[in-house]
Formats: sequence, structure tokens, C-alpha cells
Amino acid sequence: MTTKSLSARTMELLIAYSRNPSVKLRNQLVELNTGLVRKVAHQVNHQCAEPYEDLEQVGFIGLIRAIERFNTRSGCAFSSFAMPYIRGEMLHYLRDKGSIMRIPRRWQELHTKGKNLRKELTIALGRMPKDTEIANGLGVSLQEWRECKLALQNRLLLSLDATVGSLPDSTATLEDTLVDPRYHLMQNWQEDRQQLHGAISQLEEKTQAAIEFVFLRDLPRKEAAKRIGISPMTVTRYLHRGIDQLSSLMEPQVA
Repeated sequence: MTTKSLSARTMELLIAYSRNPSVKLRNQLVELNTGLVRKVAHQVNHQCAEPYEDLEQVGFIGLIRAIERFNTRSGCAFSSFAMPYIRGEMLHYLRDKGSIMRIPRRWQELHTKGKNLRKELTIALGRMPKDTEIANGLGVSLQEWRECKLALQNRLLLSLDATVGSLPDSTATLEDTLVDPRYHLMQNWQEDRQQLHGAISQLEEKTQAAIEFVFLRDLPRKEAAKRIGISPMTVTRYLHRGIDQLSSLMEPQVA
């Protein structure tokens, strides 16, 4: 299925789901958009030590939440709306799973030496060193070095600049896996924006135009009147009428 036909089919099912929600339709939407979850899971998997399968399962929760909250009249692509939900669920999972671990002093010292050695070897070799080269330089076994790295990577409160990832040369840090405190604000803003656009689309054409020019584009009422082809006083009447209608339309959603 092409991207265009996938988007069209997704929107068709979303419209049907908004009119008559059912588990069957929801499951079809989840199956159709599995690729979104897998894409984000692969990205996050390279930034942490959690199994890909666990991240994928958590991502499906975010996808379902996006399906439940998507407004089909917003004009927004579902994939753009769903991605923050999917990624947000994974980051919440990582944050909640993180715990304060007591790391042996030897491993803390070994990790520090390993970081310094990595920098030296990078300069000397002209590339990022392999784990085997770092382990040899430290005089420890490859297994111990990897266990040391993994322990330090999973201790979120120990060092936010410690590198993480399932790849040996990952440059992502533990800080990258923490939930952005602005995530919920952005998520709520996106939902409010979709609801507002959906409500505006139900208004009479000239009322829509008045609200768009004055409130969304920040034009003077005189300029808005000129573009719409009405008087400034009529623009004011349309604005008052539009605000009252929007209040009525938005009340059920706010409740």
C-alpha cells in the first residue's frame, strides 16, 4: 500500500470510528499504523538499553490514545498527530522503569577511565574505538566492560551525560531518554488546536473568515473587512457571533 493510499484508508477508518467507535475499527487502525510504532521504537531503542519488543508494546498504547483523541475535521495528518503520543508513552515507560541503583565503586571508576580512554583512542585512531579496544586498554574482559557500561546506563540519576544505546558507538545520552517536561503542554495544545479548528470549520463562511483574519492572522478589523468585502462594523458582529458559536461548540469537548 502506498503512503497516499495508506493515509486515505486511515482517514476513512478514523471517520467511521468517530461516528461509531468499535474495537474492530480500532484494531484495524492499529494494524494499519503499526509502521509508526515500529519507526519510533527503533529510534528510542538506540537511545536506551530496553528491549525493542517492550518499547513497541508500549508504543501501541500511545497509538490507541491518538486514535481515541484524533479530530477528523482538523485537517491534520494522523501520522503527525500520533507520533508525539507514541514517543511520549515510550519515554514515560523509560522514566517510570528507571530506578536508583547502587553501582560498585570499581565500576564507577572503570566507567570514568573508559570515557577518558574513549576520547584518547578516538583521537589516536581517527574513529570511534570498539568495545574490545577499550576493554583491552583498561585491562579488563570485554564482558566486564559491557556489564559496567550497561549498569551505568541504567542508573538514570547517576550521570545524565552517560552515553546509552544498544550500538557500541552510540552517542545518545541518558538525558535524551528523559521525558520532556513540555511534552504534556504540547500534547494538550495540539488537542486544543485540533478541537478549535474543527469547531471553526462548522461556522458560516464569512464568520470563519472574520475569525481567521482578526484572531489567527492578527489583521486590523478594517483590513479584514476589506478582504472579506464587508464593513468593519459587520466584521465585529461576525466576531461576536463566531465567539458565541465556538463557545457552544467547544463546551461538550471541554466537558
